[in-house]
Amino acid sequence: MLRLLLLTAFTVGSGEGSAALRFDPAGPAFEVTGLARSELVGLEDLKSEAWTEIFAVYVAGASREGGNRPPVLGSYRIIDGGIRFEPRFPPEPGVRYRAVFHPRDARSAPIEQEFLLPKLAAVPTRVERLYPSAAQLPENLLKLYLYFSAPMTRGEAYRRVRLFAAGARREIELPFLELDEELWDREGKRLTLLFDPGRIKRGLRPREEEGPVLEAGKRYALIVDRLWPDASGNPLSEEYRKEFAVGPPDETQPDPKQWKIQPPAAGTRNRLVVTLPEPLDYAMLQRVIDVTGVNDARIDGRVAIEAEERRWTFTPERPWPAGEHRLVVETTLEDLAGNSIERPFEVDLFQSVERTSEVMKVRIPFVIQ
Repeated sequence: MLRLLLLTAFTVGSGEGSAALRFDPAGPAFEVTGLARSELVGLEDLKSEAWTEIFAVYVAGASREGGNRPPVLGSYRIIDGGIRFEPRFPPEPGVRYRAVFHPRDARSAPIEQEFLLPKLAAVPTRVERLYPSAAQLPENLLKLYLYFSAPMTRGEAYRRVRLFAAGARREIELPFLELDEELWDREGKRLTLLFDPGRIKRGLRPREEEGPVLEAGKRYALIVDRLWPDASGNPLSEEYRKEFAVGPPDETQPDPKQWKIQPPAAGTRNRLVVTLPEPLDYAMLQRVIDVTGVNDARIDGRVAIEAEERRWTFTPERPWPAGEHRLVVETTLEDLAGNSIERPFEVDLFQSVERTSEVMKVRIPFVIQ
C-alpha cells in the first residue's frame, strides 16, 4: 500500500485553533481539517480560481507568489469540518508537495505543510504467459498472444521476438506478418503476433520461395529479448523462452456439436464446464461465448480458460435457476489455425466471400436440474 512520508510539518501564525493539513492516499486527496463552521460558510459556490486563494497545493519549491509553477489542478468540496482537494492527476511518488491554507481571519498566518510520496520499488516487467499454451502446435498455426505484467514500449516487437529451429540454433527469418501498427490491447500488455499467412497456405509464392515458417515433426524455440524496454524504459526481468513441437496442419473447422457440456446443479454457483475436442483461440474464448437463461436473458459471470485452451468454464454471479439454458457462441470463434466455426481459414483469407454485418451465432441448449 502506498505510504505517505511527512518531510516537513509546520504551522505559521499564532497557533490558535485546531486546523491541520493532511494527505489521504486512498483518494488521493489533500485536506484541511478541524475548521470552525464560520470558516466554511459560503464556500460551496466558489469557482476553482477563487478556491486557490484559500487552499492550494503546489509542487514544493514552486508557487504562484514566486512566479513559477501554478497550483496543482483539481476539484474542491466541503467535508465535515474541513475542505478536500482532489488533484486532477494522482500525485507522483518521489515528488514533494506543499499544501497552503489561508484562514479567513486576516490576522492569522497561513498554515503550510510539505508531503512526500516515497518512490515505489520498481517491479521488473516480465512475460507472464504465452498462448497457445500447448506443448505441440499445428504446422499452420496462425497467431500467438504474449501477455506482459506491465505496459510495454511499442514498435519493438518484430526485433525483440525471435523464432529458432530448436537444436540447430537457426533463426527463422521473417516468421511474422510485420504490420505498421503492432497489435496491442488498450493497456499495452497483450501483443498479438500473426504468422505470415503467405507462408501458411500451400501454393502461394512466399511459401514456395521461402518455405513454411513451421514444419511438422520439428521443434522450435520462441525467445523474447530481455532488453525489450517496458513503457517506463526498463528492460524485462529476464529472457522468455518457450519450446514447442509442431504437429500436422489443422484444416478442420471447430464443431460446437462435439463440445461436452457439464451443467452444474440448480441453486448453486458451481461452474458450468465445457470440454472442447481441440484447443481454441484463447482471446476469443473469453469474449465470443455467452450463457443465457429464461427468455434468452444473458447471465453475468466469470469465464476461465483451462487445460491448454481445451476447457471453458463459467461461474455465475448468482445461483443457477433450474430449467433450460443456452450456450450462445459467435461463429467467428477460431481454432489455432484460424479455422472458424463459420468457414475454414483458407477460404476466410484467400477467397472472395460475401459477408454480412450481422454476427452469426449458434445456440447450444443444456438443462440445469
